[in-house]
Amino acid sequence: MILCSAGFRCYSTSIHYHIAAGKSSKPVGLSQLLLYYKKLRSMSSDLPRIILKPRRSQPFFTGHPWVFAGAISQIPEGLNVGDEVVLYSHEKKAIARGLYNPESQIRVRLYSWNLDQPLDDDFWRQRLIGAIELRRQMFPVENDIRACRLIFSEADGISGLTVDRFGDWLTVQITSQALATRSEFLINQLDELLSPLGIWLRTEKGMKEAEGMTMQDGLLRGDPPPSPLYIVENELDYIINVQEGQKTGFYYDQRDNRLAAAKYLQGDVLDVCCYSGGFTLNALKHGRAKHVTGVDSSGGAIQLAQDNAKLNQLEDRCEFVDADALKFLTTTDRMFDGIILDPPKFARGRKGIQRAMKAYFKWNVAAISRLKPQGILVTCSCSGMVSFEEFGEVIRDAAAETGRFVRILETRGQAADHPVSAFCPESSYLKCLICAVE
Repeated sequence: MILCSAGFRCYSTSIHYHIAAGKSSKPVGLSQLLLYYKKLRSMSSDLPRIILKPRRSQPFFTGHPWVFAGAISQIPEGLNVGDEVVLYSHEKKAIARGLYNPESQIRVRLYSWNLDQPLDDDFWRQRLIGAIELRRQMFPVENDIRACRLIFSEADGISGLTVDRFGDWLTVQITSQALATRSEFLINQLDELLSPLGIWLRTEKGMKEAEGMTMQDGLLRGDPPPSPLYIVENELDYIINVQEGQKTGFYYDQRDNRLAAAKYLQGDVLDVCCYSGGFTLNALKHGRAKHVTGVDSSGGAIQLAQDNAKLNQLEDRCEFVDADALKFLTTTDRMFDGIILDPPKFARGRKGIQRAMKAYFKWNVAAISRLKPQGILVTCSCSGMVSFEEFGEVIRDAAAETGRFVRILETRGQAADHPVSAFCPESSYLKCLICAVE
């Protein structure tokens, strides 16, 4: 007999442990013992405890995944980036398991409200499988699932991880240094579950300051994505620049909005911040637009848009201008039957909300002023910190400023492969209003 460190009586041919006091011993195999021992070691009561300040626990009991530094009262000494912790209320009631990062204002990202579920390899694998299976339900046609967002951070229970699919290639974006400590395992699992030809990392601007991250764009697995790389969306072909394009290479979140807006657009249309021409091409193919002018301040985006127009044999009905989008909008003397506004994010945090509201007001006043009577305004905001209600107020104020009568025809959000977590309202970030302007 050998007495192991866990207090088990170990024999050469079998292993016994006491199920509970007063019960007889039960023989188990070595593998079962190791699993049991691992579970004992990962019990939430043994993990470091993060204690909240008084009256700060309610959002986390109801599932919000971000624990900011200002909400925390006590942190044990010696914690490192990526350590698994348990969040407790000020009254010492356990709430959820998460990962710790001392370099981020989001000190803890929560992942499991099942306190008996360790954040081990099986946990992460099941989260990945669940997200991928949901996309297979959304896109039963194989060609569609080859061009979509597979993992969407908080909305898929993996805060800090975003994965897009472009045919046989994946792009990965990690926005949490704590989660990055598991990146090797996560990438291996994506490789195993999806068998891509390559996996490419795209980093987000500002992550070094926000999270202490030092990761750089580059190849993680397999072969680098070719240039050009092609996808199909809404019966339109697109050239994708995975390595150097904006964000992860393409804005899948606007897929449904591009198609929905097209049915309202006719005549002469202006596409402001057109990027690779998504709204433009949909308006020409699926709408009644006769001609579209696309404007973007990125020369690379303009080239992509021109190439995509040629790819779809629509180049004779559109033109693309490399210019400051707002300056073009405020200085042109042309009037349009439809205008699409899809500007970049104006607010990255709560401190930027008022500045963003002013910017959206300015852009929408300019757009409404250049619309013909009975024109269509498709106006978007990708600033998650600006709510639908606040964005609606901007349109109201812009309409009042211009003296135009504006009716909202459709209130839309992001595509289904960018689901919204019921517990994290910030995951509902994209707003798209289709408006009639008299």
